[in-house]
Amino acid sequence: MPEYEIKNEVKTYEDLRALMEKSGHEFDYDLIDRAYHVADEAHKGQVRNSGDPYIVHPLAVACILVELGMDSECIAAGLLHDVVEDTEWTLPQISKVFGETVAHLIDGVTKLGKIPYSSREEQQAENIRKMLISMSEDIRVIIIKLADRLHNVRTLQFKPPQKQRDVALESMEVYAPIAHRLGIRAVKEEIEDRSIQYLDPVAYHEIKSALEKQSHDREAFIQKTIEQIRGRLQPMIPNVYLTGRVKSINGIFRKMFLQGKTLEEIYDVYAVRVIVDSVADCYNVLGVIHDMFQPIPNRFKDYIGTPKPNMYQSLHTTVISREGLPFEVQIRTWEMHYTAEYGIAAHWKYKLGMGGERNSMDERLAWVRQMLEEQKETGDATDIIRTIKSDLVPEEVFVFTPKGQVISLPAGSTVIDFAYAIHSAVGNRMIGAKVDKRIVPLDTKVHTGEIIEILTTKDATRGPSRDWLNIVKTSEARNKIRQWFKKEKREENIVEGRSQLEKELRRNGIEMTDELLQMMLETIGRHKSCATADDMFAAIGYGGIQLWKVLPRVRDEWLKMKKTAEAAVEASPAAPVPEKPAAPPRARKAASGVLIEGMDNCLVKFSRCCNPLPGDEIIGFITRGYGVSVHKRSCTNVPQDMAACQEPERWVSARWESDVQEEFKSTLEIMAADRSGLLADVTQQLFNMHLFIHSLNSRELKDGVAVINATITVNGRDHLEQVINRLKNVKSVQSVRRS
Repeated sequence: MPEYEIKNEVKTYEDLRALMEKSGHEFDYDLIDRAYHVADEAHKGQVRNSGDPYIVHPLAVACILVELGMDSECIAAGLLHDVVEDTEWTLPQISKVFGETVAHLIDGVTKLGKIPYSSREEQQAENIRKMLISMSEDIRVIIIKLADRLHNVRTLQFKPPQKQRDVALESMEVYAPIAHRLGIRAVKEEIEDRSIQYLDPVAYHEIKSALEKQSHDREAFIQKTIEQIRGRLQPMIPNVYLTGRVKSINGIFRKMFLQGKTLEEIYDVYAVRVIVDSVADCYNVLGVIHDMFQPIPNRFKDYIGTPKPNMYQSLHTTVISREGLPFEVQIRTWEMHYTAEYGIAAHWKYKLGMGGERNSMDERLAWVRQMLEEQKETGDATDIIRTIKSDLVPEEVFVFTPKGQVISLPAGSTVIDFAYAIHSAVGNRMIGAKVDKRIVPLDTKVHTGEIIEILTTKDATRGPSRDWLNIVKTSEARNKIRQWFKKEKREENIVEGRSQLEKELRRNGIEMTDELLQMMLETIGRHKSCATADDMFAAIGYGGIQLWKVLPRVRDEWLKMKKTAEAAVEASPAAPVPEKPAAPPRARKAASGVLIEGMDNCLVKFSRCCNPLPGDEIIGFITRGYGVSVHKRSCTNVPQDMAACQEPERWVSARWESDVQEEFKSTLEIMAADRSGLLADVTQQLFNMHLFIHSLNSRELKDGVAVINATITVNGRDHLEQVINRLKNVKSVQSVRRS
């Protein structure tokens, strides 16, 4: 595709015909001629914001489709894609004149402007959902839609400023990720670059100016490097084609402003692309490149052996030139190059009847059906938008199962996301994870090349934690966790949902009786497939219904009732209402030996991450459905700055009751010089102190050091100190500490 500045020129039908003839493909010119004349007549009198006749937009879309290598029916649908929405033509008329296929493509692209929705977000989500459904049936629907959006962002300068930002944001968050997932690089990069121009114009012009200043030096450097490589490769490998490219503005923007790098710290601003005839030649070229230039460690990626989910294949390596400048070399075959530029658009030809290709296409579009299935389970169309934003992002990581299976995840995914990517049963039974054979916390982010092993339990009563919803990155994992809670924990969900809703009502100053709230939720629930108030509470509790969607309706109903009641009081003044007596101060009673500020007889559990004991400084965290979790104040899971944490109101003051007589579990880690009889001596010492031993195990480290982990029952911190001092007296013991 030509440079961005040229792409803004107005297209005519003669330009479209010339482009089709130049492409060398066969077209049904009669069908395309008729489509153009119908579109031209239907849009007569309509103008765009630029002042141009409206027909220039369908013509531009059709030209983009020709550049992407699409067929006659697709180009005809591109010319007609707005006639059903903006003119008097109907789909049955289109079907009669141009056939069912063209009508189906237009129907998939047409917006749902006539259907009322309670919010713009829901309408946008429903538009995307319909587009994905049509896309799963015929890939050309999304390609037409991408061409339509590409021309719209090319002409954004004629829109009002707020409209520019709205369209740019939607393009960046929805259409660019879809283009990336389909592998249509040319469309993805131009949509991103043009969108960032309106979303952050200062950064855009800063990067563009920096690139323009270096343009002469850059072109000279790339040309010189290409000649050096060509001189080495041509005698050895036939039909070598070399070209240079500069990283897209948005790609530089993401690294500069989101990763805090300078332009000089981005190693792949410049790239040389080497295209050869075979895969074997790709690896031969790689050897030559590494012989010519110094490779930068950890900057080699083999996307031929491990293709990206969007079908992209190439060898990437970053090297240092003889002038000391870093640059990237991309090595691929011609078939890989065409797929890299046009992605799935290069493989749509299954419509011509190639059955094996159809099966391959179905596999490549499996992610679309999975996204639609997940949305069907949650019943919330806006989940699709969140999935596109989180799961179809350009940055991906490739990790391995212990058996060598490659799992692709969005950058920033955790080991929990990995577990659910394998299977929902693996995620639900997960109790731990190993990364490269080392046990890691559950919030550990995975990185390309790591081998991940998920530790599971056979206990059928175990399941995911609600806290995982705040840890996971992918919508797939989030939806599977919600589904587990929906099926397995209805009573907990009701408690959790009621707690969340009541908290938000208090925060918004809304007071009402429980009976009124129940009645109100039953009314609202009819539109949410919830028959009772408990169904609504449960749906809020497991995340099936978002609070931000319920609160406006509740607030509106409450305000109406409040105004009605006030009007009734003014019309017939009633007897003065006696003041409500102040409630007596709450007697605070310790539960499990712990006093929680402002609560009495609440469920208290001791956090397993730090195992607090009487005497430790503690703090409480109000969980969802499990009472108050008590942590040591020094625990790593306790925020040091409460004001800066996400939910400071859930952290409450807690202290030990003075006369605590409870027994508590504690685990000790004993380091000692390994010797015969060590474990027996430690066990005997614990037995002499009349302690209950829950577990005792040992392992040998390097340099003759042994580690013994003992879980015992103690009465408090003072008692534990006595136990530690006794164990230190055991022969060869070097240190004893709480684990």
